[in-house]
Amino acid sequence: MDYTEVRMITLKGSLKRITYQNNDNFYTVARIEVGKTNDLVTVVGQMAGVVEGEALELNGNWVAHQKYGDQFKIESFNVVLPATTAGIKAYLGSGIIKGIGKDLASKIVKQFKEKTFDIIENEPLRLKEINGIGKAKSDIIVKAWNKHHSVRRVMQFLQDRGVSVVHASSIIVYYGSDALRILRHEPYTLARDIPEAGFRVADTIALKEGVSKEDPERIKACLIYLLLSFENDGHVFVFKETLVEKCFQIIGRSVDSEKIEHALLDLNKSKEIVIEEKVVEAKDETSVSVYLTRLYMAEKGIALRIKVMLSLPAANITIDDDEIIEEVGSRLAIELSSDQLEVVTQVLKQRVVVITGGPGTGKTTLVRAFCAIFKKIKQKVVLGAPTGRAARRLSEVTGQKAKTLHKLLEYDPDDNGFGRNHSNPLTLDVCIVDEASMVDTMLMYHLVAALPATSVLMLVGDTFQLPSVGPGNVLFDIINSEVIKTFYLTEIFRQAKESPIIINAHAIRNGEMPELENKNNQDLSEFYFIENNAPERVVETISLLCSKRIKLAFPHIDEIQVLTPMHKGEAGTINLNQKLQQVLNKNQRGIESHGFIFKVGDKVMHLKNNYEKDVFNGDIGIVYEIDKAEGIVSVDYYGRIVEYEILELDQLTLAYTISVHKSQGSEYSAVVIALTTNHFPLLQRNLLYTAITRGKRLVILVGSKKALAMALNNNKTDLRLSSLATRLSE
Repeated sequence: MDYTEVRMITLKGSLKRITYQNNDNFYTVARIEVGKTNDLVTVVGQMAGVVEGEALELNGNWVAHQKYGDQFKIESFNVVLPATTAGIKAYLGSGIIKGIGKDLASKIVKQFKEKTFDIIENEPLRLKEINGIGKAKSDIIVKAWNKHHSVRRVMQFLQDRGVSVVHASSIIVYYGSDALRILRHEPYTLARDIPEAGFRVADTIALKEGVSKEDPERIKACLIYLLLSFENDGHVFVFKETLVEKCFQIIGRSVDSEKIEHALLDLNKSKEIVIEEKVVEAKDETSVSVYLTRLYMAEKGIALRIKVMLSLPAANITIDDDEIIEEVGSRLAIELSSDQLEVVTQVLKQRVVVITGGPGTGKTTLVRAFCAIFKKIKQKVVLGAPTGRAARRLSEVTGQKAKTLHKLLEYDPDDNGFGRNHSNPLTLDVCIVDEASMVDTMLMYHLVAALPATSVLMLVGDTFQLPSVGPGNVLFDIINSEVIKTFYLTEIFRQAKESPIIINAHAIRNGEMPELENKNNQDLSEFYFIENNAPERVVETISLLCSKRIKLAFPHIDEIQVLTPMHKGEAGTINLNQKLQQVLNKNQRGIESHGFIFKVGDKVMHLKNNYEKDVFNGDIGIVYEIDKAEGIVSVDYYGRIVEYEILELDQLTLAYTISVHKSQGSEYSAVVIALTTNHFPLLQRNLLYTAITRGKRLVILVGSKKALAMALNNNKTDLRLSSLATRLSE
């Protein structure tokens, strides 16, 4: 926009209409009634926590916009609360504060008069003095008041200190009405609680308030922020020299190195971190590793608990081969191969065991067989998976109820703890965990801690897939330790051998180029490669496939999933989602958040575990309803409606296209994969393999052969820092 400054003035008026507001940064276009003039004034700028009908005092400049004419560009503003009893009564009775109608507003003002706002703000318990206001009603009023006014206060506080307001909504959602107090008096708390924004925001505020660059709290906050960042990248620990160097890069080289050493020792003493020295025999030297305490305890806890289970005699399961064949055949109509029968009989002798293999090698068949066998010998089997989608799929294929590991362990979001633990273990004989490659260090620790030492733990997964989103590489480390008996399934069964998807997946796993031509000259196949070298052509082709050709065979929005390695770029999730939304959802109206406009009928994904809503990272749903007046977006997750307030919309993103990482643990009828050379930072063999194995009936690769070759030839997986394998084998 081309603005030309005219002069600086202050406007006072009534907010008549909000024409547009971005829910991420609260950039607003609004119409204000000033004085007795008939013409409304257009104002633009960041205004959070305002509603139509409020009186405002605006400070800013008149500007001339090329298209829209004269506008008032806001630099700062204040909501002018009425001072008279009549004004207060009108304000509260207007509906601005949910929970207070006209009658209740009259009662409140009659009781507290000109002190009404001060009472609601600072002595909310006194609201119960009013007849008709109990604890529940009082809580609703106070929550609505704080929700309305805290957003504006936090935004103003950040703007006054020159801090980006991008993360304001995250701060408000996390701290609620306590946000402003935290920002004023304990800013470095953000570094621990909101890693993606915390330290940068906190540091800017603290330094402007005069905090020294060498302040111990500043250095400790930076170290914790870095450790959380390393955890976010999948590492369980970080080498001390790396951590110190990264700390210098952020806080400045002028800080004395001894200050960082003291900060590390203080954090170690307060048990926020653990510093562990390890002797590297091959190099005859000592390395120093730094852990967040919970990750250190989790890694040690996994190793210790598994060792305890392994130290006990193997389960005494008495069933011969003929009984196994009979039970599996009669219950499941499955005939086990000689190799499968051998695996079954050997697995039944183990206390902790891993079954791993690619698609079509019979992992699911074996899980079904074990369920039948354990039922025959009256052993209680519990099935678990790391995600809701994986648990649902496990239930479908076994015909037995499966739960997410969080539900199985009775996670309580209020105290961030698990109801099932070492002092209240699970009641079971056998625990089978599917998609075990997705289980991270923390979750595996809580699982093994809750298992009776006399139970059997069976981990089933494909180690060639991408590792867990959370820290660690648990299944790989357990196998690599060579302490736990592992069964590698390699034989592809007859039906699977006929599937081009499975044949090509195994080719990719072995580093071989997949078969890109339909040599059988069939009219229809399960696997296609459509060559487009230009990213914009890739996007056009995918849009056409999803809106026309594939949609004829797979009409439901849940059946087709587009996958891509990256978020940015022409063929990244952000752009592809917007393009696919245009062709697949013709609804005109919606609500904006984080660069997306959500509309009724949109396919959306939940981005982080929310135990209060019972929705988890990677869950996909459909936008069911949008109530703009109430600021509520309702999403349908498999028949269950979940509501999101405006400030919670950062937990959602469009899901017409998702990253390959987010697709783990899921299967879709049809998968379309974007693959361009622009994706080169993430092009690797296990990513391509993971993407292809998500498709059940159709896989279409759209992109360049060069990008395909780049992924195929890159078999270097990102090294995750973890000591689990070493701890198990010690």
